[in-house]
Amino acid sequence: MFTPARPDPSLPPVRVNLYSDTQTRPSPSMKEAMMRAEVGDEQHGEDPTVWELCDRMAGLLGKEAAVFLPSGTMCNQVAILTLCRPGDEILAHEHAHIVNSEGGAASALASAFVTGLRGERGMFTPDDARAALRPRTRYAPPQALLAVEQTSNLGGGAVWPVERLDAVARVAHEAGLATHMDGARLMNAVVATGQSAADHAAGYDSVWLDFTKGLGAPLGAVLAGSREFIDAAWRWKQRLGGSMRQGGICAAACLYALDHNIELLAEDHLNAARLARGLAQIEGFTVEPVETNLVFFETSGTGRTADQIEAAARRHGLMISSMGPYRARACTHLDVDAAGIEFALSVLREVAAKR
Repeated sequence: MFTPARPDPSLPPVRVNLYSDTQTRPSPSMKEAMMRAEVGDEQHGEDPTVWELCDRMAGLLGKEAAVFLPSGTMCNQVAILTLCRPGDEILAHEHAHIVNSEGGAASALASAFVTGLRGERGMFTPDDARAALRPRTRYAPPQALLAVEQTSNLGGGAVWPVERLDAVARVAHEAGLATHMDGARLMNAVVATGQSAADHAAGYDSVWLDFTKGLGAPLGAVLAGSREFIDAAWRWKQRLGGSMRQGGICAAACLYALDHNIELLAEDHLNAARLARGLAQIEGFTVEPVETNLVFFETSGTGRTADQIEAAARRHGLMISSMGPYRARACTHLDVDAAGIEFALSVLREVAAKR
């Protein structure tokens, strides 16, 4: 099915939702900030709250300008459409979001294709990038873009070291490729490393931050780059749906998140570490290393698939996600506290014990 299914009324209410950090809901204070927002027509540049958000994000990411978009996936695709032409090749990790989770949009929309590079925990090396470069001949597809994902979702929430980000970007730029950072969970990397968002994004021509994950906003992402890049990106924003009119209502949620929710990511990381320690003590689960707010674990030792573990947990009021035949994921976020972690562990102990 391509259409989301409606909730199953036979299931109990969800008590703890570790399915994704996209499951966060705006707090009462965030909703109040949204209702107080000064708004105007974004299409005409008349929404002061959108301008404030874009200006702050350009500064935060170390870029000249930024544009407000509804989602991170749209940021990725607007960047690809801006930086690539039909027939171009994109280099990215084989487990990148643009490969696995965007419906083949790079091919469907930009007529570009992605070559997946291998590497542990969703990251590749400068040598890997260099080895993927093609001769510039009429026989080879033009290589236009190198993309990284910070943090790497399917890499287990792993954080690219800034030094490696810079080195990979240098390889791309020396070969004439543009660079793009999928910064869906960039602030998780910032909190984990203590290095600024601008430091992480310094080598990248375009970068975006998602506000709907651990930062708790109901929608919105901001794409940043040079003024020339953002000017071109606005045309693709128009082609893909246009402005959001009085978008300041949504931009206000993002501004609230910048002011109040970034520091809370540290608690998400602590809760993820607590969850990982508890899961490691449950017979049948093998837990991957945890760096940020994503906890991946193998279920084959229980004799049950990840789908079966997910379904059984849901019947107890716990949501996790299946990421492969025997690979499950639990994602901590600001709507889950330490008590929620203990509840999740109690459910998963019971589920794993049933053969």
